[in-house]
Amino acid sequence: VQLQASGGGLVQAGGSLRLSCEASGSIFRLNIMGWFRRAPGKQHELVATMSTIGITNYADSVKGRFTVSRDNAKNTVYLQMNSLKPEDTAVYYCRYWGGSESWGQGTLVTVSS
Repeated sequence: VQLQASGGGLVQAGGSLRLSCEASGSIFRLNIMGWFRRAPGKQHELVATMSTIGITNYADSVKGRFTVSRDNAKNTVYLQMNSLKPEDTAVYYCRYWGGSESWGQGTLVTVSS
């Protein structure tokens, strides 16, 4: 499965960004899509995921600020990020699990203070 992410950029603290990721290829009907991130000098961490049946999972650090959603007809997952903080600065990677596992190419989110 191939993943194409978009939507990163530079934003001031307190601002918002929306990431999108479209999957293509041999997509299982039941799957999970979501986002990981890697901040400078840190390991990858889960941000949020959502299954095709609507089950979500969030990192504690983003609960109440980020919202994951998806359009199953378009095989696309979104991440709405509100109230962004400088510590949210990272490369965000789209992920897919369903018969196989895939990583997207990463999109940089920079939050200035």
